[in-house]
Amino acid sequence: MHWHDEIETELQQMKRELKRSTNWNLDHSSDPNIEGLENVLKKLNHLTGLQGVKNEVNTLINFLKIQQLRQKKGLNVMSLTLHSVFCGSPGTGKTTVARMMGEIYRELGILSKGHLVETDRSGLVAGYLGQTAIKVDRLVESALDGVLFIDEAYALAPEGSGNDFGQEAIDTLLKRMEDYRDRLVVIVAGYSNEMSRFINTNPGLQSRFNKYFYFEDYQPEELVSIFEGICQQNDFKLLKESRKHLLAKFSELYIHRDDKFGNGRLVRNIFDQVIEKQANRLVKLPRVDRDKMMVILAEDIPD
Repeated sequence: MHWHDEIETELQQMKRELKRSTNWNLDHSSDPNIEGLENVLKKLNHLTGLQGVKNEVNTLINFLKIQQLRQKKGLNVMSLTLHSVFCGSPGTGKTTVARMMGEIYRELGILSKGHLVETDRSGLVAGYLGQTAIKVDRLVESALDGVLFIDEAYALAPEGSGNDFGQEAIDTLLKRMEDYRDRLVVIVAGYSNEMSRFINTNPGLQSRFNKYFYFEDYQPEELVSIFEGICQQNDFKLLKESRKHLLAKFSELYIHRDDKFGNGRLVRNIFDQVIEKQANRLVKLPRVDRDKMMVILAEDIPD
């Protein structure tokens, strides 16, 4: 074989490897399940707030559809990455949307299962040398053909940690993401600033995680809507005056929020407090009927 033949062979091999690495999730995809996809999108659109995230998800879906169509028509497809970074405070729906992303990839025919495996540093990092890689491998295996969701992922690379087993978890995860590039989607989540620092600590993370979704804090009116949704699910009614008091409370909490603002979790905690106050009020009444048990009064809203 002449030297120019050897070069041509190497170039063809490089092209095959590049195509396989950039389009792994389209090579094995099947036809989209349009009805199933629409059902997932309905659930996504029914979530309170998150308009920016909803727009980004719809844009990604449209992009993937067109890439699949281009591939069927024999056209070149664009490089794409499904591994994502979810940035936002606790209680903003990151886990819920991550679960829906798995369902979306399943309905698009990109992932065969689309299930969600949720973990954090404690699920990935062991206390002894060599054990961390084993924990990561087990989690990755359980998430194959679905989504691995790592909450507070920045804890894997704490600031000023020096030698830390978290680095072993990162290195093992990056290796497995390459090994199973056509069977695994990884979503890492946490506070925006912390996640930016985390991704920038490692060139491997930067190359694999370049798609960001930003989950904004819920506005006071949105917090009230979430509260009303919980009421509806549990057979409670929020009166007009009660709603006014609740909106004032959420507005005050929103104005003075910090990076630990609980968003949806905060709403759930306040709902629990409201129901407790309502119970204390009801037990003092001589007679309690069905309507009284359902109604939330202004005095039931905690100060």
